[in-house]
Amino acid sequence: MDGKEDAELARLLNAALAGDESAYAEFLRRAAGLMRRFAQRRISFGGLDPEDIVQETLLAIHLKRHTWRRDAPVGPWLYAIARFKLIDAFRRVNRSLEVPMTGDFDAPAPEPDESASSRDIERAVATLPPREQAVVSAISVDGRSITETAGALDMSEGAVRVALHRGLARIARTFGRM
Repeated sequence: MDGKEDAELARLLNAALAGDESAYAEFLRRAAGLMRRFAQRRISFGGLDPEDIVQETLLAIHLKRHTWRRDAPVGPWLYAIARFKLIDAFRRVNRSLEVPMTGDFDAPAPEPDESASSRDIERAVATLPPREQAVVSAISVDGRSITETAGALDMSEGAVRVALHRGLARIARTFGRM
């Protein structure tokens, strides 16, 4: 990510934090593209779906957007969150992985606040309709894959993806304003 792209993401995130919903939607759209490329470059074998990483990262970005320091670049903050979500995904499938801190990263990740994060997640997921709630909980909270969730909920993988996308979009709309 170049400095111009980072500056534009910072502008969008600042506007979003000030309550501009359209800026937040554009920020998330651009962040999703970056996170998708990040995940696809790092997952070169079966067992993990890059889109799962993207969705989990977007949810974490949404829940942790208040941790971004306005005087810091956005890119390293985004990539740090994505890196942790990628590592979590590999841990869930019992794989050992070292994700290098070179290239896409320039700053440390924000310090986690687990109690606030857990409350935020529970509050956000509780606002969803039951089917979306089950899907978002299974994938983003419990760490299940799309395939596992589809089997457990007796849904097709496509239906799970749609429910996940709709649930995360609903959370973004509901909690997008500060």
